[in-house]
Amino acid sequence: WDFLILFFCLPVVIFNEITKKRLLGDVSCRIVPFMEVSSLGVTTFSLCALGIDRFHAATSPQASTRPIEQCQSIIAKLAVIWVGSMTLSVPEILLWQLAQDTSPVNGVVTEYCTMKPSSNLPESVYSLVLTYQNARMWWYFGCYFCLPILFTISCQLVTRRIRGTEKSECRGTKHGQCESHLNCTIIALTIIYGLCTTPENVCNIVVAYMSPDMSKQTLDLLNLINQFFLFFKCSVTPVLLLCLCRPLGQAFMDCCCCCCEGCGPDTASSEGSADSKLKTEMSSSIFFDKPRETPPPLLALGTPC
Repeated sequence: WDFLILFFCLPVVIFNEITKKRLLGDVSCRIVPFMEVSSLGVTTFSLCALGIDRFHAATSPQASTRPIEQCQSIIAKLAVIWVGSMTLSVPEILLWQLAQDTSPVNGVVTEYCTMKPSSNLPESVYSLVLTYQNARMWWYFGCYFCLPILFTISCQLVTRRIRGTEKSECRGTKHGQCESHLNCTIIALTIIYGLCTTPENVCNIVVAYMSPDMSKQTLDLLNLINQFFLFFKCSVTPVLLLCLCRPLGQAFMDCCCCCCEGCGPDTASSEGSADSKLKTEMSSSIFFDKPRETPPPLLALGTPC
């Protein structure tokens, strides 16, 4: 979802700032806020899911021998996170609409997005969207800021307390190092998310209580700052994840190299790719709760990237 934000929302915002025209018109005014709020939801619920996973790993009776989670289970969790985030962001589509403003100095017509429900909506839907608009600031602050941070902190504190007795036993083991590394990764992702969403929540609170005394230029500048931090978060999070999780970064590089060499494969390159995949699979197994005792056969790894 971070890549979708960078590839779709970022060009639209830059085009609007340069030309004062809204790319794709009213469609972008509705889709861009929807995708941005969905991005916050995906990150929020992903951090909560990761916190629950680390808690289960710490409270499992035999944490070092837990079976590796099946791919279907992981895909189901991701589907719940994505569909849930998109469902909670649906009011953003009905809340925004395109507006035009004519400059009194040079008469240039500028297009901008305004937070105003359309009067053509059914009465019941209009009242729901209006209620969402009034509660939007506190909903942002409670669900997309406090929830992931407090949830991550609580899970980390409980996990550390539970594993306190086992810390001396598994400090030097490979499994203990992997658990510590995964916890550090989740904490780093939460810190980046908290730092990037703090300005937006502060601006939302300031605008909610001081908007009558602020000019349109100031409001536009605050909105641009909020979007800049969102784009910064979407840029840093994948890089941070690939750098901290070495097996994931290695697998990503192997896939890139495999796609680049797909046009002219030869024996040496295929053997090197197989060895690289085997090393990646063996090294990535330590990031699960059950290390593989024997390396899998090469035929099992010969799947398309």
